[in-house]
Formats: sequence, structure tokens, C-alpha cells
Amino acid sequence: MVSAITVTAHFTEDRHRMSACQTVVSVTEPSGIGEARRQISRIAEDAGFSEADCGKAAIIASELATNLSRYAQGGEMLLRSAVAGDSKWIEIVSIDRGPGIADVGRCLEDGFSTGGTSGTGLGASRRLATEFDIYSGEPTGTVVFCRLSDKPASPVRRQAFSWGVINRPAPHEIVCGDSWSIAERSGELAIILVDGLGHGPEAAAAAAEATLVFDRDPFAPLSTIIESAHLRMRTTRGGAIAAAQIDVEARVMKYVGVGNISGRLRGDNGQAGRGLFTHNGTVGVQMRKVQHFEYECPARGLLVMHSDGLQSRWSLDSYPGLLQRHPAVIAGVLYRDFTRGRDDVTVAVVKLELE
Repeated sequence: MVSAITVTAHFTEDRHRMSACQTVVSVTEPSGIGEARRQISRIAEDAGFSEADCGKAAIIASELATNLSRYAQGGEMLLRSAVAGDSKWIEIVSIDRGPGIADVGRCLEDGFSTGGTSGTGLGASRRLATEFDIYSGEPTGTVVFCRLSDKPASPVRRQAFSWGVINRPAPHEIVCGDSWSIAERSGELAIILVDGLGHGPEAAAAAAEATLVFDRDPFAPLSTIIESAHLRMRTTRGGAIAAAQIDVEARVMKYVGVGNISGRLRGDNGQAGRGLFTHNGTVGVQMRKVQHFEYECPARGLLVMHSDGLQSRWSLDSYPGLLQRHPAVIAGVLYRDFTRGRDDVTVAVVKLELE
């Protein structure tokens, strides 16, 4: 059985959002509740959020962590802050591995509880968040996504793009050797994903060089971005890169990849989608001349890009209704069920609604 619900607030301004590695908090016992609250409070304060918004973030983290501790198996919280144009946001993703929720809609009603509590956890999180979504399947588990902005949401307007990214370090590492960045302007989106060779600080430093190139001009020709990154990364251990640019008006996606980052573009026709071509090589070490490839964008489609910390043989077909969820929830499910568990892992999901 699968149950899901979403509340989304759209932002009307163009925005350039930069990445941040997620802080991972394991919540398998009550002590994890306090740790999740402390970590999100620290993240929010360091990012310059108001006292009121810090309080909202702490409540959301506490409520979701309490649910993990009481009802779930293998629970963890992924926490981060990031920049969104002239605004900031906090992101909280709660992930567990069972037993799942039979009726999500009922669990969002205040007063409903299966454990004798006040039954306000999910409902409070939904009310406080700027964006909220949840997907749950029995017995596989639940993914809850909350995004809290320091700016009030503009009136709802249909957006061509929505996206979400899971980006966490390898076990026992503090920094992630993968890096990513997303930029948007009117009718266009650009995204880059970089996997520094190995993991730890040196891999993170290599990946950061490539995202710096991208951030200077994310809509430059893709071959130029890759070649410039190749030059900057020569003093590092190098890595793999994939980048895409989507043009709504032209209904075209340009894509280039070097190394073992996987990309897949799926339409709304029920098919699994096509794999995206990538060149052999290691950026910053050994790379032949690269060229981008162009793909026709479906009116309603899904772009998935991920580092090799995720297994390549994944499928969304066994998750009824998941394609209708927020991209961050889709990324969370893929991470939960297909991560290799021994390396940095990044999963980026972009949803297209071009009609």
C-alpha cells in the first residue's frame, strides 16, 4: 500500500541555488531527537535565519525525529541550508526503512496517533514548512521532505521546473566528495554534478573547482564549462562531471558527461527512459575533447543524475505514485533503496512541466 500527499509553495522570481552538503543524523533511538534539533538549530543560526524561523526549523526537526524514533526502522535525517537567489532556505529530509504509513492523509490530521501521543507531528511540520511532501509505502518506509524559506512564498504560479537533491558524505566522512549546483533563469535551467575521485577533503576540493567554474556562467556552452573545469582541476585528483541545460521554449536538453556519473531522462509515457551518453575519462587528469548531446524534452518529464555512490540498476516502476511526488522525495527514495553505502552519494532529480 502506498500513500502520499504534497503541499508546495512556488517562488516566482528567477533564482540561482547553490549546493550544500547535508548533515546526517541517525535517529534510531530517543537521543537522536535532541541531536536532530541541535543540528538544525546550528545550521539555521549559522545561515542567518531569524529567531522565529530557527524555532520553526527546530520544531519540524523534532517532530519528524520523534516519529522516526517511535515508529520507524533505520531512521535518519538529512539537514542543510542553502542560498536561493536573494533568499535562504533550510531543508529537512526524514527517511526510514519501514514499516510505512497505511493512511498518510489521516496521519496529517491533528489528534490522530497510533502511539498514544498528541498526534500533531506531521500536521505541524506541514503547516510550518514552505514546501512539504511525503511518500510512504508498506513495508518499505517513508520519506518526508520539508523546505523552509526566510522569505514568504509568492502567489502560486505554475513552474516549468522543480527539483531536489540528496548529497551526503561517505560513512565516517564529514565533507562530501560530490558537489552540485543548479541555476535558473526565465525558461531555462542548468545543473552540474561533480564526483571528486575518492572521498574526503581532497575529493571535495576537486569537486569544488568544477562547481566554481559552473557558478561563474552556468549557461555558457557546456563544452566550455567542462574544458575550463579540466584546467582548474589539474592541480587536484580530478573527478567525473555531468552537466545539463534545459530550454523550455526550444523543448531541448543539452547534456555532457565525462566519467561515471549517470543520467537518465524519462517522459510521461510510462517507459523507463533513456540513458544519457557520457564520455570516458577523468576531468583534470585525462580527458579527450568533449561534445554535448541534445535530447528532446518531454512536456512532462524527469531528469535523474547521480554519482556512482548509487547503484546503476534502479527503477521507479515499483513505486506506485512516486512520479507525482516532489523531486526531493523521489531522490530520497532512490537514495534509501539503492545507495551502495560505502561512498559519497548524490542524487539529483529535476521534474519538467513544460506545457
